[in-house]
Amino acid sequence: MAPEEHIMSTNLAKRSAAEFVGTFWLVFGGCGSAIFAAAFPGLGIGFFGVALAFGLTVLTMAYAIGHISGCHLNPAVTMGLVCGRRFPAIELIPYVGAQILGAIVAAGVLYVIATGKPGFDMSGGFASNGYGEHSPGGYSLLACGVAEVVLTTFFLFIIMGATDSRAPQGFAPIAIGLGLTLIHLIGIPLTNLSVNPARSTAPALFVGGWALRQLWLFWLAPLLGGAIGGLLYTTIFAEAGYIPRHIGASPSQVMKVRA
Repeated sequence: MAPEEHIMSTNLAKRSAAEFVGTFWLVFGGCGSAIFAAAFPGLGIGFFGVALAFGLTVLTMAYAIGHISGCHLNPAVTMGLVCGRRFPAIELIPYVGAQILGAIVAAGVLYVIATGKPGFDMSGGFASNGYGEHSPGGYSLLACGVAEVVLTTFFLFIIMGATDSRAPQGFAPIAIGLGLTLIHLIGIPLTNLSVNPARSTAPALFVGGWALRQLWLFWLAPLLGGAIGGLLYTTIFAEAGYIPRHIGASPSQVMKVRA
């Protein structure tokens, strides 16, 4: 997609603000469910509940801001859409910056809430991602890296396919939200699941130590997976002159891809 073909009715500042709000909600809802509700005595929601929470944050924000910013909420998604010619590279940095800031602010709010309970400490990891001894299931660096790349690749496939103009219209947020839920069900036991560098960065900044030392993997693997997914979908499945859509985009916000 050539940048000059990128037609948006909303300016970049407003779209970046929407990405800030959406990524805040993803981290607050997803990581918050892991911190507060996953192991609540007698009523904990477990892995399934946390996976569903992450999926619901994306589904709800897709309907709320998809028509404004495209609802990326994730540097790996933005990278994948750039590689898949769905998004202009010139706007990559503003989107990623907004996503990271939204995630950090959300983690800060979660920290304030969590420390309101007597005896709270960060030894539980604060929903951080990890490998090796910090993997929930004790999985190796290689295993965790491969899983993050593969899962992010398929997440981009889902996004690219669901927002293709040839797909049924109006259902993209549902497919993407359920896709992210499934991805979390697979990945939580492995790494706590990232597939999102912003989501990984925010809690790591509060945990420090091992979480920051291992953070590199949760930038490298999702970005690589996102790029692979975007490139593969466009290379294999795109048709000449087809028009993809943002999640929830109106006709005035369509981005046309040049074959």
